[in-house]
Amino acid sequence: MKIRRDDQVIVISGKERGKKGKVLRTIPARERVIVEGLNMVKRHTKPTPQGDQGGVIEREAAIHVSNVMLVDPKDGRATRIASVTEDGKRYRVAKRSGTRLD
Repeated sequence: MKIRRDDQVIVISGKERGKKGKVLRTIPARERVIVEGLNMVKRHTKPTPQGDQGGVIEREAAIHVSNVMLVDPKDGRATRIASVTEDGKRYRVAKRSGTRLD
């Protein structure tokens, strides 16, 4: 997966299309990401003995990685990602502007 935690992404497909947010968590085994403030779902939870109160809570649900694209740091638009090796280290580079992301 080319998208990592703390990356700024834009949703390109689905009900949240066009919205931007920060990646909170990646789930590589399922090819999904959780984006801050997007794809909100309601969960009905029971109270727990540790003191957590029950009720309806809203939290982010996972989005498939194919439905998000990285935001180019220069112009704020969606960009693809290239992998470049320099001095034995691998870096991610924005295809749109050539800016190094790592």
